[in-house]
Amino acid sequence: MALSLFGRGSGSFFDPFDLSLLESGPSRQFARDAHAVPNTQIDWRETPEAQSSKADLPGLKKEEVKVQLVDGKTLEISGERRKEEVHKDDTWHRVERAHGSFLRRFRLPDNSNVEAVEAQVQDGVLTVTIPKIQKPKPQVRQIEIA
Repeated sequence: MALSLFGRGSGSFFDPFDLSLLESGPSRQFARDAHAVPNTQIDWRETPEAQSSKADLPGLKKEEVKVQLVDGKTLEISGERRKEEVHKDDTWHRVERAHGSFLRRFRLPDNSNVEAVEAQVQDGVLTVTIPKIQKPKPQVRQIEIA
């Protein structure tokens, strides 16, 4: 899979990170949330059998993460990292861990089997697997010329 760093080239490649392909633009809430938790990084990999994405979500439980398909063509991963409780007697020396909501959207390729999408969280890593629809290989039959 090729990714263009300089905009939409003329190639016919699939870019799951190209949010301009979504029908509706990001909302103000999305923009604010995207800034709140900017370190929700996701790797996207393609194999001959499937598309696979992995997101680092340290400290989040699976109940705090939501994975859904929108209109059968957009994968949406969202969640919220809550701020720690502040007690009256606490003295905070440094606060660097991000908190807030996050939302990432990815347009799925046409050959995605959206009925068989799987997601799991293990050791703070969310893995989403989208199998590909396997097209039968064309059979070639030699025809004898009479």
